[in-house]
Amino acid sequence: MSSDTPASEYRIRATAEDVRRMMSRLLLTEGSDTRRKMSAFWVLLVLATVIATSGVVADSTATVIGAMIVAPLMTPILGTALSVVLANRRLVAVNFGLVIVGALCVIAIAYLIGMTSQMHLVADSNSQIAGRVSPRLIDLVGALATGAVGAFATVRSDVSDTLPGVAIAISLVPPLAVVGLTLESGEPSQALGALLLFGTNVSAIIATGTVVFLSYRVRQAAIDAGLPIGRLHRGALVTAFASVVILAIPLSLGSSVVLQQEVLVSKATPVARAWAKAHGGQISDVTYRDNSLRILAIGLLTLDQVTGLRPDLDAAGLGDVDVLVTLVAGGTKELPGKP
Repeated sequence: MSSDTPASEYRIRATAEDVRRMMSRLLLTEGSDTRRKMSAFWVLLVLATVIATSGVVADSTATVIGAMIVAPLMTPILGTALSVVLANRRLVAVNFGLVIVGALCVIAIAYLIGMTSQMHLVADSNSQIAGRVSPRLIDLVGALATGAVGAFATVRSDVSDTLPGVAIAISLVPPLAVVGLTLESGEPSQALGALLLFGTNVSAIIATGTVVFLSYRVRQAAIDAGLPIGRLHRGALVTAFASVVILAIPLSLGSSVVLQQEVLVSKATPVARAWAKAHGGQISDVTYRDNSLRILAIGLLTLDQVTGLRPDLDAAGLGDVDVLVTLVAGGTKELPGKP
């Protein structure tokens, strides 16, 4: 640091101008241009929902990513964090309410679009759905980091060009679209998993956003700007962080289940490949879904030959695991495990 550089330039602190800009950007119901901001929010949300739902139905990653960039839900979520820091209960209720209403709108639209599809949209047949119905603890870790980056980019106008990347990193509208589609397909358990992912992301953004805003002394900057702020109660902060801790419990359990499933897949894969090679075939995929191993085989294999795979799996310690073998050119055969 040079001797002629003011030390204040190196402080981690928001300015009065920063707070005004943040409030104009994040608090959609405040200011003279409320109607314009709200209309933009709802138009973008509806369009993002249609794009995300279409991407999920088509199992297109690129389309879903496009919806993430368009989706505006990050704004009221960070607005909730800012309202918590300013200790404005009315703004907390308004912004969080906007998140809830927006989420319900996305679910409803996705449900209606799902009714027009002839496909059974579930995790077994769609990778976009499968990737969002079993959230893990690592999803919470990623959401915490993403929320911190989003809040940081909001405070610092010089790094605001990172926000499109933040939109891609965090998953808000796509999980809600999956909720609507899986509900329409009659899979409430999968819908609950996608809803848990959305709730995890929202809680993480609010928690880390609150930390970043406090670290940048946004409250003092608001006072300098002549803006009214309330008394910051410890209970508000405890609630924000307790929600993250509570959500970490089912996510940890989900991570444990996924780990166990991956162990089963790792044991079954070499056995299945050796069996298929011995009969002139090849294994295309091995997964674990709906309490059973799913093996997809290609080549000149027959269902009678599939029966011989069961003893090999039993010898590998998978005797109590149900297996469903599908032959691309020969049908499907079930190999139940021992009760």
